[in-house]
Amino acid sequence: MSSMRFVRCFSTRVNIARLTCPKALSISSTYSLRPLVIPNLKNAYSYSTQQGEEKTGGGKGAKILLGVAAGLLGAGAGYYYFNGTDNVLEKTSKVPVTKDIDYQKIYNQIADVLENNDWDDGSYGPVLVRLAWHAAGTYDTVSKTGGSNGATMRFSPESDHGANAGLKHARDKLEPIKQKNPEISYSDLWSLAGVTAIQELGGPTIPWIPGRKDADASTACSPDGRLPDASLGAPHIRETFGRMGFEDRDIVALVGAHALGRCHTDRSGYKGPWTSSPTMFTNGFFTELLNKKWVDKKSIDKKWKGPEQYVDKETGELMMLPADMALLKDKGFKQWVEKYAKDEELFFKDFAAAFHKLLELGIPRTGNEKVYHFKRTGES
Repeated sequence: MSSMRFVRCFSTRVNIARLTCPKALSISSTYSLRPLVIPNLKNAYSYSTQQGEEKTGGGKGAKILLGVAAGLLGAGAGYYYFNGTDNVLEKTSKVPVTKDIDYQKIYNQIADVLENNDWDDGSYGPVLVRLAWHAAGTYDTVSKTGGSNGATMRFSPESDHGANAGLKHARDKLEPIKQKNPEISYSDLWSLAGVTAIQELGGPTIPWIPGRKDADASTACSPDGRLPDASLGAPHIRETFGRMGFEDRDIVALVGAHALGRCHTDRSGYKGPWTSSPTMFTNGFFTELLNKKWVDKKSIDKKWKGPEQYVDKETGELMMLPADMALLKDKGFKQWVEKYAKDEELFFKDFAAAFHKLLELGIPRTGNEKVYHFKRTGES
C-alpha cells in the first residue's frame, strides 16, 4: 500500500424527493478512478455539494433501476421510497446527532491492513467484504429486523451461525482500528471496511453514510438461515434477496462480488476461487461464468468428498457454486450476467448502487445525512 494518505473526503447531503447456513453465499486490473456511480432517476432526488452547487438526477432508466439506483432507500431506512407502482411508503425517526469523526482517516487505516502475504491470496479485502455483506444481509423487510445496525455478529448465537464461519478473522483484524477510534461504532466500522476493500481492490466508489448504532446484548441477534444458501437454485435466491428488498438486477450485481475471494472447506465446505485474480474487483466473475466450460468437481476429482460444486473443465482450478450456476439457468438472471460480462462500467455502476443499498438496510435515516465518497489511497 502506498504511504501517501489524503485526509480530505468528499461528501454530499442528499434530500430524497417524495416519489409516486453453512453453505451461505460469500461475497468475498487496478481500476482507474470513477465518478459517483448511483444511476440517475429522473426528478428522483437532488443533492448539494460542499461548494453549494445543486445537481439533480435524471434518466429514462428510472423505472427499472428503482431501489437499486436511488441507493439510499432500504426497507426500514429513513427515506421516503418508491417501489414501482405504490406511492410513498414510510419514513423512520431521526438518529441522534454525533460529533464529527474523521472517516477518511479510518478508511486509510483499514486500507493499511488489507495487504498481508500470510492471508488468502495476500489480502484481507475479500473477507472484509464478506463481513460487511453478512452483517447487512440479515435484514427482513417484513419484520424490520436484522441488518448491519447493531453489529450483532459480535454475540453468540449469531457469531456461531454456519454462514458466518471464518468471519472472526475479519472482526479481529478490525479490532485494533476500533481501539484507535472508539468514536466509531462497530457497525459503521464493518460497513466502512467493506467499502474500503472494494475501492482499494479496484472496484467502484461506494457512497457511504455513517450513523449505525451498536446493540449491547445478544437478544438483538438475527435468527439463523437468513443468508442465501449456496447449494440452492433461482427460487431460493429470489426469495432470500427479495426479503431484503432486492430485484433481479440488484441480485446479479451483488453476486458479482464473487470476483473477490475464495471458498474454504473448513468454513463453507466448498473450495477454491471464482476467478484467477481473487484480489482484484472486476467483472471477471461474469466473464468466467459465461466463457468457461463448467463440470461437476466429482467428475474430475474422484477424491472430492465435499458438497456439489463446479470447476472449470480446462484446469480444474476455478470453481462455481450451484447458486452461481443458477444464474445461467434462469432467464431473468442470465440477461444481467450477459450485460455485466460485456460492460464492466455498467456492472460497477449497478454494483455500487446495490451495495450501498445493502449497507443501508434497516438504518434509520432522515434524508439529510452526509454522504461520503472516499478517496482511494494514493489518489491526489
